[in-house]
Amino acid sequence: MSLRAVLVVAFLLGGCGLKPLYSGGANGAAAQALAGIAVAPIPERSGWLVRQALTNRLGGDAGASRYRLEVLLDDKIEGFGIRSNDAITRERRTLRARYKLIDLATGAVALDATAAADAGIDATVSEYATIAAEQTALERLSTEIADQIVTRLALFARNGQQP
Repeated sequence: MSLRAVLVVAFLLGGCGLKPLYSGGANGAAAQALAGIAVAPIPERSGWLVRQALTNRLGGDAGASRYRLEVLLDDKIEGFGIRSNDAITRERRTLRARYKLIDLATGAVALDATAAADAGIDATVSEYATIAAEQTALERLSTEIADQIVTRLALFARNGQQP
């Protein structure tokens, strides 16, 4: 690409109204809003994984929280792909989250939304290998759910609503 083409593309992108979500880094509006959110405990292993991922991404101090994030998870494993001997050859793990952002000052629900992710798992003759694959899928799905929730919270904050 020539220098002229690069300059034209740079000029056009500058005028398109595109705004980075996390502009300003740790001092930006989105990062400051996310830091004011405390994550309520979530039961079971899947809840612990999602809560850890959320806490790592939000980076807030629980003592200075203005909002509480409550998450309800639905974790399912369904078998399909059946052999002639009725053994399952494939599984699908689905993790769904319904989350609410609650203003601690008023008790009002500021945001009520859902997130979902799923993964396919090969069921092998080794029960240990299948269980390990299920656990790995859960870990991956937990980070996907946390990413979806944090992105939604950041968009909510950027659009002028608080957090």
